[in-house]
Amino acid sequence: MTEDRLRQWLEEERLVLERMRAGGGASAAADPAAFADKPGIALFDAMFDGRMPGPPIGKTLDFILIAVRPGEAVFQGQPLARHYNPLGSVHGGWFATLLDSALGCAVHSMMPAGKAYTTLELKVNMIRSLSERVPRVRAEGRTLHVGAQTAIAEARLVGPDDRLYAHATTTCLVFDARTGAARVRGDQRQADG
Repeated sequence: MTEDRLRQWLEEERLVLERMRAGGGASAAADPAAFADKPGIALFDAMFDGRMPGPPIGKTLDFILIAVRPGEAVFQGQPLARHYNPLGSVHGGWFATLLDSALGCAVHSMMPAGKAYTTLELKVNMIRSLSERVPRVRAEGRTLHVGAQTAIAEARLVGPDDRLYAHATTTCLVFDARTGAARVRGDQRQADG
């Protein structure tokens, strides 16, 4: 069962990468203003079609967005020795980043046109350590509540044998995307100037 699931996960990963590359495989970071007037799920459609890049952090930390449906997001990661802490296991920040990505994208997928979000709180519980002996893990996030001002989501980090490595929750602030995009542009001008 575990070997079959791992094969399935690796095949899904291969197909996602192939699909993104077939669409041109954009490689630069997405411009938040380009999606301010579209529903959140539109960004993921563009990523999977290769018209928009995947999250740059995924290349740095060896994980990939596998699937997004309204209210749900799945990331798959490969724990490697370069993610280790001084004690010889995967650093807690790697767990947190993978889980935060699944949580945030689950919330993002539910944003209506004109709305955006940011993380207010992230709570991660690490259940067991990870090493490169675990070939892949999945962070599976889903929303619990999406309102006009806040959104709440939960995620689990599991191996192909259904072993739970960590779980997390988040509370996000929901806001007007045009205000947020203008703030990002202003911050960038200030940093450049």
